[in-house]
Amino acid sequence: MAATSLLPKSVTPFHTNPPPLPSTTHFTTKLSFLTSPDHHSQSTKRPNLQTVHLKKPPNEWNDPFDDGEDPDLVWGTLFTDGKQDEDPRPPDNPGNPYGFLKFPKGFNVEITSLGLKIRGDVRRCCCIISGGVYENLLFFPAIQLIKDRYPGVEVDVVASPRGKQTYEMNKNVRWADAYDLDDDWPEPRVYTDMIGILKGRYYDMVLSTKLAGFGHAAFLFMTTAEFRASYIYPNVNAAGAGMMLSETFTPETTNLSEGGFNMYDQMVDWLGRPSKSVPRQPLPPLKVSISKKVKEVVEAKYMKAGAGKGKYVVIHGIESDSQASMQSLGDSDSLLPLEVWAELVEGLRDVKPVFVIPHEKERENVEEIVGEDTRIVFITTPAQLAALINDSAGVIATNTAAIQLANARSIPSIGLFCSEEKAKLFVPNAAEKRCTIFSSKTGKLIDIDVEAVKNAMQFASVSLALV
Repeated sequence: MAATSLLPKSVTPFHTNPPPLPSTTHFTTKLSFLTSPDHHSQSTKRPNLQTVHLKKPPNEWNDPFDDGEDPDLVWGTLFTDGKQDEDPRPPDNPGNPYGFLKFPKGFNVEITSLGLKIRGDVRRCCCIISGGVYENLLFFPAIQLIKDRYPGVEVDVVASPRGKQTYEMNKNVRWADAYDLDDDWPEPRVYTDMIGILKGRYYDMVLSTKLAGFGHAAFLFMTTAEFRASYIYPNVNAAGAGMMLSETFTPETTNLSEGGFNMYDQMVDWLGRPSKSVPRQPLPPLKVSISKKVKEVVEAKYMKAGAGKGKYVVIHGIESDSQASMQSLGDSDSLLPLEVWAELVEGLRDVKPVFVIPHEKERENVEEIVGEDTRIVFITTPAQLAALINDSAGVIATNTAAIQLANARSIPSIGLFCSEEKAKLFVPNAAEKRCTIFSSKTGKLIDIDVEAVKNAMQFASVSLALV
């Protein structure tokens, strides 16, 4: 009896639902630019819980006790209208012995948080991009959109080792870190080190194109960014991920790359959303920049192979087991064997084909099947491939990064696809992009009509060389 008398008389029942996160609640209640300008005039009293849930919330894990915006709240003129401005920067004093007083550009200690809380300013943004070269290349327009929407923002990228090479062609990216996002069981030291790096950079917004479950959402949450937006699984694997994210996007399939050229439509729509006195930000076209040093290196390569500037056609999409093939994860049937390519290049008359090999072991195969006098260039990085395409008369390729690089540099191209539906997904508005599409009628790339492509190349060879 003495032992039982020490027990408490009643035990408080456990919460069936976890309490809301402060960052998520603050994101939905403080950002006034997400509401329409006439919101305050239409409501004269605080809306009840039922009225708020009639609208589609940006996140289903929002605070159920949040009754919406305060209709009596009146913002001042500071940080409320227009896009963000460059913060004033104190002038550097060369005689100042204290280095920490040299504040970085776009950073003002006194008012650093006001723009973030009131207007949603983003001074530092981190983009976590899943996939290889193709997926990172198609994210370039989204990065340009971020730069246009948030003037003065510094954009960093976390991508796979192959995807990191793509940002050699993007001047909008400050730092690019290599991290294997598709590894489900990363090394603990690598995992914690990357969290420490991202946390130490004090990002205002983190974007992720990797489908997030609870684990990846926790990774994003530990970066301590104010805004955390990510794609989530379209199935039960997304359970709990929304609790740690400010904004979620649910794709139709578990492979985001199957969406083709516009695979990031949902995230782009959210990034370019209109706000108070700021219209919707349009999505810019895909553009890449090539450094002078890369151009010189590539020019030496194709000159050594026996090709002249503007007098050759790039052949890309040779069947190989190399990871440098630069094909999309959404289209595994996007490489052709050398026997088919040998038949296709017979249609070229006024220009010479230059075969791009992803590995040196393919050189002997090309010389044996196509011919010993074939012009061969060994290229593995997307920047060098872009420089080779930029100096060419045209491109003939399957669904690889070569087609998108030709479009980005306004070079005429011929694209070979396994189906017409796949071609429309990856090359929308092909005529405007000077891209001629050929697709297989059986759904397999190997069954493509070789004679039709050869006839088209005989007609297009002159235009490829001269126009």
